[in-house]
This record gives sequence, C-alpha cells and structure tokens, in this order.
Amino acid sequence: MKVLVTGAAGFIGFHTAKRLLERGDEVIGLDNLNEYYDVTLKRARLALLEPFPNFKFVKLDLADREGVAKLFAAERFDRVVHLGAQAGVRYSLENPFSYTDSNVTGTLTILEGCRHHGIEHLVFASTSSVYGANTKMPFSVHHHVDHPLSLYAATKKANELMAHTYASLYGVPCTGLRFFTVYGPYGRPDMALFQFTRNILAGKPIDVFNYGKHRRDFTYIDDIVGGVVGALDRIATPNPSWNGDDPDPATSSAPYRLYNIGNQQPVDLMRYIEVLEECLGRKAEKNLLPMQPGDVPDTWADVEDLVEDVGYRPSTPVEVGVRRFVDWYVDYYNVKL
Repeated sequence: MKVLVTGAAGFIGFHTAKRLLERGDEVIGLDNLNEYYDVTLKRARLALLEPFPNFKFVKLDLADREGVAKLFAAERFDRVVHLGAQAGVRYSLENPFSYTDSNVTGTLTILEGCRHHGIEHLVFASTSSVYGANTKMPFSVHHHVDHPLSLYAATKKANELMAHTYASLYGVPCTGLRFFTVYGPYGRPDMALFQFTRNILAGKPIDVFNYGKHRRDFTYIDDIVGGVVGALDRIATPNPSWNGDDPDPATSSAPYRLYNIGNQQPVDLMRYIEVLEECLGRKAEKNLLPMQPGDVPDTWADVEDLVEDVGYRPSTPVEVGVRRFVDWYVDYYNVKL
C-alpha cells in the first residue's frame, strides 16, 4: 500500500512508519518539525527512516490547506495514518491556539484530502484524555465522553466527531484510536519517563504529581504500533445493529470505529518509578506535588474490541518496557551508568 503517515518525525508516527516500511509498504511521512520539543530527536528518528527506498519525507504543516490538498492530489495515497498533532495536556493550558491550529484545522485538512481522493481508510489518533471526568473503570469506548478536562482532550474529542461526520456524509471509512500513556525508545521528552530518567541521572528531584497516587495504563510502543497497523489493515465498516434510539459511541451506521489501545493493566506510578530506579541503579529524590489541572487520577483501558476485531494483544510488562527505554536512553545520550 501507499500510506501517508502524518507526524512521521514524532514518537508514535516514527515507529508506525518504520513498521509499515519494514513490511514493504510505501510511506510518505509528513511532519512540520515544530519546536515543541527537541528537533534533533525528531531528525534522529527521520534518519532511521530515510535509508528505506520506499520512504519519502515531506516537511509540511497540517494546517496548510493548500499544501495538504496538493500533497493528496500528487501522491494518490491508498490509506492514511493521521498521528500528527499538538500533544500534551499541560502545554494546552499555556498555548491553546496551537491545539486548534494543529488538531482541529489540521485534522480537517486531512479529512478533506481523504474525502476528495477516495482514501480507502483513515486511521487517526485520539487519546485516553477524552475520558476526562469519567471514573467508571476500565474506560470503554462504549461509554460517553462528554466531560473533557483539558483543551487537548476537547480537540481530540472534536477529531472523533469530525471523523464520524465525514464517514457519515461522504462514506470515508474512519477508525479512531485512543492511546493510553505510550512509552519506549525514541519517546517524547515531555513525557514522565523521559523527564524522570533525565533528572535522576542528573541528581535532580523528580516532580511526582497527585502525591504519587496516580495509576496509569502504561503501554509500550511496540504494542501500540501493532494495534495501529492491525487497525489500518481492517477497514472500518458500518455496524448493522447500530440504533439511534440507543446510540453506541464506538460504532455507527456509517463506516466508523473507535478503539482503545492500552496495556489493560494499570500500574501504580510509584511502581513505575521503582522499576526505573532499578534499571538506572539509582534512587530518585521525589518532589511530591498535588494533581495538575487537566489531569486525571487513573487510566485503565478496556481493549477487548480491538482484541476481537484485529487480534490485538499487548505483551510488554513495564519491567521489560522501561528497561528497553533505559537501554536506548543511555546509548542515545552516551550516558555511563
């Protein structure tokens, strides 16, 4: 297949593009290489993709309507994996307009490209943050999610609604994936594992929010990518039993599906830190702080729909995943443990 992967220099986008290239797909990777975090890391990811003869990188902003339209017209993609976005809950409190530009306008340009060029299937990134004020565990795609706690979450919920609209109006098959706390090699420097590792190695305290009482469905990147690729290969179809009198949020009479992608095994944040300390051979000095605005205490993914439909089965415990991250980190940054 010829696949557009947006956010190809990002964490999940890079790993997804690499998996698709390794199995022989042609990948056009789009990214604007913004400075939300270290561009050097983004370029290092791209450097691992560029040797593939079936890869081409395009530097382009998702909000560039004309540029994205020209790209779709020129490349004639079969399918699209839309992972490019302005990420981060806390950053959305400080820079809200970057989220509407990238996540709302940017997703609209992708939907328009899919609509006008007969794309077979659009798979797009959502987030566990859409569950917001929901407290019923595990989080299910069949639950309504109408109480977001951050603008980031609200833009991702908007993406789900926008995709459903295009599936309904224009028959564009759309699958949304709600990611749960992804971690692993070449991860994002703004994520907790990266920050914890950097500070522990520098002998600095780590900020532990909600006084360490968080539980997170930490999901290793290889498991995430397996779910993304599996979902891409299964084109969304209408649910013949969908009923507007009792609407299921995860399916539709249109070709539309929503799935959680998580490990389905929430881990205490303090245990996560403990595993990291064991891997680094150093203890962390913890700066215990109250919960951050926009954050949620716990996440736990019900992934049974993805298991049933695409055979997804996460298999990486945090003890293995954190070790792999640390091995990558010390090699990439040339750290001596």
